[in-house]
Amino acid sequence: MKFFVDTADIKQIEELIPTGFVDGVTTNPSLIAKNGDDMAKTIKAICSIVSGPVSAEVTATDFDSMLEEGKYLASLAKNVAVKVPLTMHGLKVCKALREQDTKVNVTLCFSATQALLAAKAGASFISPFVGRLDDIGEKGMDLIEDIVVIYENYGFETEVLVASVRTSQHVIDAAVIGAHVATLPPKVIHELYEHPLTKKGLDAFLDDWKKTGQSILPKK
Repeated sequence: MKFFVDTADIKQIEELIPTGFVDGVTTNPSLIAKNGDDMAKTIKAICSIVSGPVSAEVTATDFDSMLEEGKYLASLAKNVAVKVPLTMHGLKVCKALREQDTKVNVTLCFSATQALLAAKAGASFISPFVGRLDDIGEKGMDLIEDIVVIYENYGFETEVLVASVRTSQHVIDAAVIGAHVATLPPKVIHELYEHPLTKKGLDAFLDDWKKTGQSILPKK
């Protein structure tokens, strides 16, 4: 499973890159606004330090304006994946951009039928929002399972990008189901390697080692 970092904070991305966990980045207008910087500048900066896809989202809602924005965003860097909403105009823009060999992330997916349409439009990624479905009493992971099965049934190349991830359990469930990508806030990425028994065991090992008075490295 690939991990994308869901943030527009350059510093957070730079801190995570050495871990090998960063296969790409997803952004949106809300994240960029929260970071308080210019969208184009932010996207270019992220693309310069991340080799994988960097999702940059359009803000227009009509076809012509959305396509124009999508082409502009794609021109910012070779690894930009233009993010469009799962609307009729968004799907049309998806098809048009894919015909120009631009990667497209179709976002705000909440049903399997929507995901099927996105795949038929040639989407590079489909972003189902599991956390938001959980919020309204539905099971977000049921949707992920349905989409994975449908895509496998018909050999669609669209990658399932699990979004609105809230917990490490979401990541585990998505990986068991076979989703291709999970986009995670930095906070959730850090939670993946934390476990109280790991800390407890490490503290015990270090305490025992300290009692020996030894050093692994030879004295200079």
